[in-house]
Amino acid sequence: MTAEAHAKVQELVEDVRTCMLSTVDDHGVIVSRPMTTQEAEFDGVLWFVVAANTPAVQQIRARSQVNVAYAGSSSWVSVSGTAEVLEDRAKIRELWNPVVGAWFPEGPDDADVALIRVDADTAEYWDSPGGRVATVLSLVKAKVTGEPYDGGENETVEL
Repeated sequence: MTAEAHAKVQELVEDVRTCMLSTVDDHGVIVSRPMTTQEAEFDGVLWFVVAANTPAVQQIRARSQVNVAYAGSSSWVSVSGTAEVLEDRAKIRELWNPVVGAWFPEGPDDADVALIRVDADTAEYWDSPGGRVATVLSLVKAKVTGEPYDGGENETVEL
């Protein structure tokens, strides 16, 4: 992995806080739910504060492979990795913020608060610099010139 590719993934992940965390349930069905990535520099690890008794926690304890998908206004990132559930009070306090506090009014020492740590293996991203306007112009250009649409930058990054 190049430093440039890693920096690009970091930029795109940090730009979008809400993602979809996908796990596998007891029947082999992929289940996704919205999550908020905690404010931490993306260095190949993603952090989520969760209720300890949720299906996501149970599913991760049974099968640790997960996917985390981010969708921005002109970029998309799919992170595949291994998750684990932690009850590290010091790390919970470190990641604590007012938004998390709204979900857990008892505070970071509430026994129902846990962490999901995702260690990323790979990330694939698609980025269309310039946003929607640039995308529309590229689509029009493709139609007028008969050339294939260039959807922007796409790369898979080993983390």
